[in-house]
Amino acid sequence: MSPTLERIASNARLPAEADVVVIGAGIVGSAAAYYLAKRGHAVALVEKGVVGGEQSSRNWGWCRQQNRDARELPLAMRAMDLWDSFSREIGGDIGFRRSGLVYASNDTGQIAQWEKWRETARQFGIDTRMLSGSEAAAMTGGHSWRGGVHSVSDGKAEPARAAPVLAEGARSHGASIHQDCAARGLDITNGAVSGVITEKGLIRTRSVILSGGAWASAFCRRHGIRFPQASIRSTILRTEVAPKLLNALYTPDCALTRRLDGSYTIAISGKGTLEITPQGLRYAREFLPMFIKRLKAVEFGLGTSFFRGPEALGGWAFDRETPFERIRVLDPVPSRTSVALTLARARALYPALQDVAVRESWGSYIDSTPDAVPVISPVAGLQGFVLAAGFSGHGFGLGPAAGHLAADLAVGDTPIVDPRPFRHSRLIDGSRGEIGEF
Repeated sequence: MSPTLERIASNARLPAEADVVVIGAGIVGSAAAYYLAKRGHAVALVEKGVVGGEQSSRNWGWCRQQNRDARELPLAMRAMDLWDSFSREIGGDIGFRRSGLVYASNDTGQIAQWEKWRETARQFGIDTRMLSGSEAAAMTGGHSWRGGVHSVSDGKAEPARAAPVLAEGARSHGASIHQDCAARGLDITNGAVSGVITEKGLIRTRSVILSGGAWASAFCRRHGIRFPQASIRSTILRTEVAPKLLNALYTPDCALTRRLDGSYTIAISGKGTLEITPQGLRYAREFLPMFIKRLKAVEFGLGTSFFRGPEALGGWAFDRETPFERIRVLDPVPSRTSVALTLARARALYPALQDVAVRESWGSYIDSTPDAVPVISPVAGLQGFVLAAGFSGHGFGLGPAAGHLAADLAVGDTPIVDPRPFRHSRLIDGSRGEIGEF
């Protein structure tokens, strides 16, 4: 089932034209619309389903700098500042709190990796400290650990509220929001964007941001653009209101995040299913190093995704129903086995959860690039088109800065950070770096 999500209204009328059309109203698209509208640009935010309905409301809610790939860190640092500013600027509580994040483990290899990452942290001035076994135990309620990390200035926000509140912030500056309005494709004239074809009509524009999550590669492919993307299906649960145990904790067995209402989001990091699909087979060579690296955590399966959804076979015409309309919200069935295992691990760690019921559970698709670093970039050969996708499980925390960067690139403003690490061409010309954290 879909996770609980704050719902907002759509604007009644589709505009005939806009300075920028943003396709996909998750956290990145909503942030992009907000920063564009705030600068006075006419913006239309179009979403095939509901604002925040897919991965933006299905994640842990963590907003972190800790353990990030060095290429992402400048973006992560700016994102933290932007998260801080939203309540003041927009007036709605997104639930952002710099609560600190705690990591604890008995795996000496993992602890050594965290220690090594401190070299990166020092280069960027990140506030993080290693924990001894006794310190980790004190911060997690007395459990026995070999060691851990406390990312002091990191925090969390509320996935159910973040994208809707940001979208409303964009509307307060003049943006229009259009839900149940799939973008079927682009109108292209002489190699440049001239409009977006939606199921409700054409919006003329010279600038488009595609922040379509797991659907981005299929949309790109329809226009002859190669974007290697793969999605891992994961399962998360949320408890009823429970005793306060902590704010946010990662362990190899499970991760827990306390939400504003006192419930917990609980998941197993890295555990998921890679479904065999036509898109997956198309980009298998690019993703092979990543899958080998993460073979123990990922299961392989064959399901309905081979025939329907963002990675299935087939194209579509712009004047009839498309896959985006047939699946308004990508809402995979959660794995009952994963729910049971996650709950058992959490209760073993915290017996106080023994009698706390599961309020809801849900599935999600975490879309990734071959190097686990997103693409936020213009695309060569199609003027006016900016791609912002492939966030590899990092998109929620990066969302404000990622949207800001996409907005900068769409209108030619000075980028909030150096955009070169996020260039689309690195996935095409072989210039990408090492596989990042996932």
